[in-house]
Amino acid sequence: MTDPVYRTDALIAEDIEAYLEKHRHKTMLRFITCGSVDDGKSTLIGRLLYDSKMIFEDQLASLESDSKKVGTQGQDIDFALLVDGLAAEREQGITIDVAYRFFSTENRKFIVADCPGHEQYTRNMVTGASTADLAVILIDARKGVLTQTRRHSFLCHQLGISNILLAVNKMDLVDYDQATFDAIVDEYRDFAQSIGISDFTAIPISGLAGDNITSASANTSWYAGEHLMQHLEGVEVRSEINQAKPFRMAVQWVNRPNLDFRGFSGQIATGVVRKGDSVRVLPSGKTSTVKSVVTLDGELDQAIAGQSVTICFDDEIDCSRGDVIAGADNPPEAADQFEATIVWMDDEDMIPGRAYWLQLGTQTVAATVQAPKYEINVNTMDQLAAKTLSLNSIGVAEVTTDRSIVFEPYTENRTLGGFVLIDKLTNRTVAAGMLHFSLRRAQNVHWQAVDITRDQHAAMKNQRARVVWFTGLSGSGKSTIANLVEKKLHRMNRHTFLLDGDNVRHGLNKDLGFTEADRIENIRRVGEVAKLMSDAGLIVITAFISPFRAERQMVRSMLLDGEFIEVFVDTPIEVAEERDVKGLYKKARSGELKNFTGIDSPYETPQNAEIRIDTTAMTPQEAADKIVDVLLGDG
Repeated sequence: MTDPVYRTDALIAEDIEAYLEKHRHKTMLRFITCGSVDDGKSTLIGRLLYDSKMIFEDQLASLESDSKKVGTQGQDIDFALLVDGLAAEREQGITIDVAYRFFSTENRKFIVADCPGHEQYTRNMVTGASTADLAVILIDARKGVLTQTRRHSFLCHQLGISNILLAVNKMDLVDYDQATFDAIVDEYRDFAQSIGISDFTAIPISGLAGDNITSASANTSWYAGEHLMQHLEGVEVRSEINQAKPFRMAVQWVNRPNLDFRGFSGQIATGVVRKGDSVRVLPSGKTSTVKSVVTLDGELDQAIAGQSVTICFDDEIDCSRGDVIAGADNPPEAADQFEATIVWMDDEDMIPGRAYWLQLGTQTVAATVQAPKYEINVNTMDQLAAKTLSLNSIGVAEVTTDRSIVFEPYTENRTLGGFVLIDKLTNRTVAAGMLHFSLRRAQNVHWQAVDITRDQHAAMKNQRARVVWFTGLSGSGKSTIANLVEKKLHRMNRHTFLLDGDNVRHGLNKDLGFTEADRIENIRRVGEVAKLMSDAGLIVITAFISPFRAERQMVRSMLLDGEFIEVFVDTPIEVAEERDVKGLYKKARSGELKNFTGIDSPYETPQNAEIRIDTTAMTPQEAADKIVDVLLGDG
């Protein structure tokens, strides 16, 4: 009889350390479940969590209790309740928000996003898909391929998810019939090929009964492929693919804790960086050599895609947040005009020509979107004519930024190819987009340097260039006061030019109407003209209703600080109607004149105008005197 072997604390510690080391080096797969309503997405994820022993005892007890309240299909547990956390989700039995869950097996760690199936929550689905390596497209075996199946498949393909797993669910409700499964796979294959999905894996499953989830099911003896967990554990993850690509890292933060250390922090998007590598900082194009790669755990000889690091250079070159560090011999492009696919995610329609904030990686710039080249019908894949994009619409359009940004096509690099659009006034995220390529004209058109500067032009005229922007309702008195201001400045030998709203519509903008999009383009063109005139050293006076804050801010952003003077001619609408010398309000009230500001089109009052003129409290001459005093009083 042998003596028992007692394990020492040291041996136990070694085992724990070995386990932790193995867990540390497991790969991470991010995947989403998507498809139509009631296809069983939440139930599938709940089953995966349950079978992978990722539920605590108190959670299990609570789940069993909740399952009794809502009722289950002959089961003790409603697995969907593990994921549907919102009260509205549990009450309605649907998924509304994207729910993220973590679980792991012996071979891999997972983050899964349960995406909503209703069309109205498509924007939530896009959020979940934007970081995923794999998509599980669920189909109810009783219903086959549905509209949302097509919509979500198309979005997954557009968002760069190359690993598609078609999970034909609820096979238990069709008696595990192979013919049903084969027919659905054939129908989906025809659709997938039409949108560019060349390969996918199909598995017959039952999320509720557990068939082919974590083990092969005897109920589908006719199926010889992998069960779902085998496929998830074996598929190649994006981080492994990204390591083979050229080095790219967007700078998130300049790390300067003291005078002896200056590094540039960020997450490596693609490739590998090593000490001694030659790198290039974009968009400036400056080059340097990597002195060190630093993490919280100390210096590394090299770092790979997915790691967050701080890179130090051998020499001092300009580099800041928003710049991109890349391999010196294979840098990405920089451009300011692109073609892109846009998924519109806001309740208000896209307004062509309006300026939005565009965020791409760590870069933030102002951008405008032109009217779509076409909108995509996700059911037929037809390219439809469109003037705008509405909620959940998908279209292709040209995007122009106010300065060059560093990018790569989305199909090559999600970090440098995927962007969001943000409303400048409300800070709502209104769209997600994927860059295709830069437009050739963006590469061929360059700003021509001139020898005589705008300051020299202004100095010759003994004045400071300004744009005095009058805004207010029709009939408020903008043109009258603006004309008096110019006459007063002219008598003082100031060099001016007056741009009036009606006058420019006889020439420069005679092709524009009065829709919201046309109004925006009207102001954009006037803003560009005003900027050119201010470059010539003139005091430019404009009189336009310019009803939208975003467009007035757009013009302000074209000029140097202090050069844009907003004059709000504040007149109550009833007073403006009394002065209605052109009869416009009367026509608008009777319905003869559409899109008239103040009647059936909104006017957004300025919030921080430099000058406010209350026309009920002062005469036009007094208003002009006040404006000139402000203009000349500060230079």
